[in-house]
Amino acid sequence: MTQHSQATKSGVKIHAFLAHAGLASRREAEKLIEQGLVSVNGQRAEIGQRINPGHDKVVFRGQPVGATENFRYFLVNKPVEVVSTTSDELGRQTVLDLLPANLKTVRLYPVGRLDHDSQGLMLITNDGNLAHRLTHPSFKINKLYYAQLERVPTDKALDHLRRGVKLKDGFTQPVEVELLPERGDRWVSIQLHEGRNRQVRRMMERVGYEVTHLIRVTFGPFSLKDLHGKPYLELTAEQLKPIRQSVGL
Repeated sequence: MTQHSQATKSGVKIHAFLAHAGLASRREAEKLIEQGLVSVNGQRAEIGQRINPGHDKVVFRGQPVGATENFRYFLVNKPVEVVSTTSDELGRQTVLDLLPANLKTVRLYPVGRLDHDSQGLMLITNDGNLAHRLTHPSFKINKLYYAQLERVPTDKALDHLRRGVKLKDGFTQPVEVELLPERGDRWVSIQLHEGRNRQVRRMMERVGYEVTHLIRVTFGPFSLKDLHGKPYLELTAEQLKPIRQSVGL
């Protein structure tokens, strides 16, 4: 079985797919499913059902979902204290607030997350199929981080990270870790392709170090440098080719 088939075996929940396609919120999508207004491959959809966005045909009121979707793709540089969600109960600024106000009517959402105290590159889109593949670990989308630690790391600690460390949710896969002397003796670069919650910070804590500053520098083929200092960049079809090809689209 290929990595791509493994990634789509579990699929994405139908209500999440409908929300990602801009049809409704997740809660509203569940109501549409309960009302029998959604079908998958000609059969009535069910709450909690998982689908393969690349192969299954989803229909709402007789119209294919996503077939005529006007997909948009943005790179953003998330600052510290901005949350990587579509809305926030506490009224904090979200990554969607970094985009032009005229996009408020487009149901965009961030691909993956960066925690409140971290900054760096994120992709925002309304393409649920691409988002699903980019966040599935079997596609091994590389992400590069720069981390400043509270003290200089030892060679032993770095070697431990390279081999993988044990976290509460299991062993991490080996990562590439290097010192960044051009930034200072407490900075390291970490390249990984997993996407666990607060993974870099948790890995560092496991080997005895606190991260004081964390920046995501790259996401797949994209880099913060692509923004040229701007808060966001809308990607063209040509710019998207490398990352689409990397996940079999």
